Amino acid sequence: MFYVLYVKRLFDVVLSFVSLLILSPLLLILWALVRRKLGKPAIFRQRRPGKNEKIFTLYKFRSMTGETDETGALLPDAERLTPFGEMLRRSSLDELPELFNILKGDMSLIGPRPLLVHYLPLYSREQARRHEVKPGLTGLAQVNGRNAINWEEKFSLDVRYVTDVSALLDLRILAKTVKAVITRQGISQEGKATIEEFKG
Repeated sequence: MFYVLYVKRLFDVVLSFVSLLILSPLLLILWALVRRKLGKPAIFRQRRPGKNEKIFTLYKFRSMTGETDETGALLPDAERLTPFGEMLRRSSLDELPELFNILKGDMSLIGPRPLLVHYLPLYSREQARRHEVKPGLTGLAQVNGRNAINWEEKFSLDVRYVTDVSALLDLRILAKTVKAVITRQGISQEGKATIEEFKG
């Protein structure tokens, strides 16, 4: 498909580069605030699977403290998520450093969200199709419930995107993302700080 092979990547590069230029003052302010309120490092780095399950390093603003229990193990997410960190997540500001991933080519603006590496062996053959395209900053699942929907629904939407990807669909998702961010829809699963871990 011409759009997927040529236009989509050009769109990603132009929009991520322009966004980084415009948002650079905000990124610097957020970096300073995160360091002050949550400690170092301000940027959270984690290995995630991309297209064809190729592993890359994802960048996000840190939204949790590094507090541990007496054994040195990290405390549960809900105990490490501060009001400031929750604000970052609810506003999706913690996701802004992923613009660098898009510019590098690890990610796209639109696509299935990159999940954890240890989920890879747990996917069914159909669910694994989500890795046929680059992961995205936002995607079809994010504008249809985000973390408020269950894993089965999320993966079904991811695979639907892989099957139906087009310029028109990407534009629709982008428009719906703006609305979802403003209304702060589906930030977390009911009763969870974020979402329940996928167990296959």
